[in-house]
Amino acid sequence: MAERSFAREVEDLKLGEGEVFRGEGILAITKALLQSGVAYVGGYQGSPISHLMDVLADAKPVLDDLGVHFESSASEATAAAMLAASVNYPLRGAVTWKSTAGTNVASDALTNLASSGVKGGALIILGEDYGEGSSIPQERSHAFAMKSQMWLLDPRPNLESIVKSVEDGFALSEASNTPVMLTVRIRACHVHGQFIAKDNKRPAYSMKEALENPVRDLSRIVLPPVSITVHDKEKLAKRWPAAVDFIRDSKLNEFFGPEEGPVGIVLQGGMYNSVIRGLQLLGLADSYGNTSIPLYVLNVTYPLVDDELAKFCQSKSAILMVEEGHPDYIEQAVNTALRRRDIQTRVAGKDRLPMGGDYTAAVMMNGIQSFLAEFAPPLLGNQPPVPSADGVLASDEVKALGDVVPARPAGFCTGCPERPIFAAMKLVEKELGTHHISADIGCHLFSILPPFNIGGSTMGYGLGPASASAFNVDADKRPISVMGDGGFWHNGLSSSVGNAVYNKHPGVIMIVDNHYAAATGGQDILSSRANNPLRSTNNSITKAVKGIGAKWVRQIDRTYDVGKMRDTLKAALTSTEEGPKVIVASSECMLNKQRREKPLFSKSVKDGKRMVRERFGVDEDTCTGDHACIRLSGCPSLSLKHLDDPLRDDPVAAIDNTCVGCGNCGEVSEAAVLCPSFYRADIIYNPSRTDLFMARVRTAVIGFFQKRRHARRVSFV
Repeated sequence: MAERSFAREVEDLKLGEGEVFRGEGILAITKALLQSGVAYVGGYQGSPISHLMDVLADAKPVLDDLGVHFESSASEATAAAMLAASVNYPLRGAVTWKSTAGTNVASDALTNLASSGVKGGALIILGEDYGEGSSIPQERSHAFAMKSQMWLLDPRPNLESIVKSVEDGFALSEASNTPVMLTVRIRACHVHGQFIAKDNKRPAYSMKEALENPVRDLSRIVLPPVSITVHDKEKLAKRWPAAVDFIRDSKLNEFFGPEEGPVGIVLQGGMYNSVIRGLQLLGLADSYGNTSIPLYVLNVTYPLVDDELAKFCQSKSAILMVEEGHPDYIEQAVNTALRRRDIQTRVAGKDRLPMGGDYTAAVMMNGIQSFLAEFAPPLLGNQPPVPSADGVLASDEVKALGDVVPARPAGFCTGCPERPIFAAMKLVEKELGTHHISADIGCHLFSILPPFNIGGSTMGYGLGPASASAFNVDADKRPISVMGDGGFWHNGLSSSVGNAVYNKHPGVIMIVDNHYAAATGGQDILSSRANNPLRSTNNSITKAVKGIGAKWVRQIDRTYDVGKMRDTLKAALTSTEEGPKVIVASSECMLNKQRREKPLFSKSVKDGKRMVRERFGVDEDTCTGDHACIRLSGCPSLSLKHLDDPLRDDPVAAIDNTCVGCGNCGEVSEAAVLCPSFYRADIIYNPSRTDLFMARVRTAVIGFFQKRRHARRVSFV
């Protein structure tokens, strides 16, 4: 199971020399890997790179025909360690994950890989999830490249440049015996375009050949003093100069615009489109990329080619350094390179552009305009009116909206099986008081937002229970921690549950098992219930935690039973048994369930089969209008409805057509002893004769009683 299927698109991976490949960035990266003769690929899913893993999974027949090994790695550290195959053998390998969250996890393996160096090309494809839409702390991969002396590519966001960077990345890695990182932002992963394809290549040296001809080179093993006397000297005296020479000689960085000019712009390759758009809005570039200002595009952001940079800057009075993210690593390096050569070109950058956040076209336009206004005002000339939303945003009407329109927090999908878990927590909270709750990474992190407002910290994937470990003290309350099934298998089994067992931590560990790595798109994991022919699934989380010594373990196979969830959680918080109290709460991710079942349901209806769909509703006459059900649910399908009854001013609860019939709202109302206004209705498609007969009987009976009630009202009046 995956976020989406690429079964149709992967056929394009077979295109050969001279044919036109059309698609999005993720597919282009995959095609580039195959054209480069990659021997093995691994990785761990995470936005914005999840689709790359999905493409590779769907492309298994193509990979098998070429003799390319692919596997979904258990974690980013596992993926990074795979690249050890390129240390002693001329094997081209590639791995991928979300950065910097994944790069943090993989950093130990990357440190050792960068120290030993590689014989075959080693490429690390990083989904740089940076900016306002990010789901991770605002850090940059650049720091890891600098720290470990790995080279960092940042291609222009178009398919030709991305494909070339993949091919160049392998060549650069082999020329300098160094692993190479390739950064692709969201705008690069999902950009659409075309390029001229090449033939796919079988690996020049296969995994089978390597395995049957083992090589052992003691100088490649990271073991002091070798790592100091050999590896460190190699990095400085051999690998770095070799990389700089290759970057310069192969012209990996690019120049655009006039050769000479009073000012220029130095920019990361990934920022090219935004810079061109900003220049276009100022009348200094056209939609084809023709620019009036010289541009030096760093498709390789580390290491810099100082001679190339100096040549670009020496005839200019000032340059603008466009570097998205903070700190300003490149800007500092540019200043150092110029001053060492006594080049006095002024370097503007973070003084003109924001320190953090997305560098959108509007941000670039304002930054470039500010830069030119000081250093080259004639270039602005009689510019066209610059578009700006500042006047609209500053209006009283728009500001007033902030007072009346509530913020819309991210939340669980309709029918999400995690919602009743946190509803149960809120019910226990009313009875036993508030508890310290450690959150984790995954869909369940939405519980920190309204309506649940649960969770006080999050430290990393699978580290929810570990982040509560300091609270292993005698107290009248116990900490509660939450962890998903993806985090459990990624890191949590040993780092969280194993740690709690070893230290006899009395806290409560809630493992949310929704059968997939749901937050990253629904990929199968060890405990998935699907019968995956390519992977080992159906491995029990409960057996795993018992296997490492957990004694108090409870499995709940239907999280929608809010009453049972509440009672089990209460028992865990009050149990006198030693050690952690582990609750494995299992229900299939509703989004993935609907993706699987809806097409089957529709086909059955079309084929004339009798099918039943459950829907829930609210009895308007019974609903009291206090909305406690909404406060304990937050389901998107549960909203408010105003009545025509002039005697009832307050709106009542209502369920819209997006309802998937999970029953959570009714379960919450029952467990919380709320009003019994929820009802279930079965919608029958292709009804049988019995169904039609019973429908007529029900209609007749209901109609009879409705007439009697109407008659009583008339007689009363």
